[in-house]
Amino acid sequence: MTDSVPEGRVAEAAEAVPAEPEYDPAAPAPLNVPRTPTGNAEVDDRLDRLGDTDHLATDGHLEVYEDVHRGLRDALTALDVRPGPPTPAPPYGGAAPSSSYHQSRS
Repeated sequence: MTDSVPEGRVAEAAEAVPAEPEYDPAAPAPLNVPRTPTGNAEVDDRLDRLGDTDHLATDGHLEVYEDVHRGLRDALTALDVRPGPPTPAPPYGGAAPSSSYHQSRS
């Protein structure tokens, strides 16, 4: 008895076993980092943009990170530009007294 298998049977056996997909460590892979909403729509939109890196190779991440950083910086800067309540004028049209003035008068 021989251990050889007819060639037709070898080809059938090879086709029956599905080939495992090759793992490519350089391929893009989602980081699955949870992002908690902040309550500020503009900031949340910028943070959601970070999810775009899940589909990019690492050399494409920099552009997304810079865009997100720029958007967050603009949102923070906008907080300084929004008008707030008017500040009271200093007494007698001069500069506001320093805190040491009030402490020495007590």
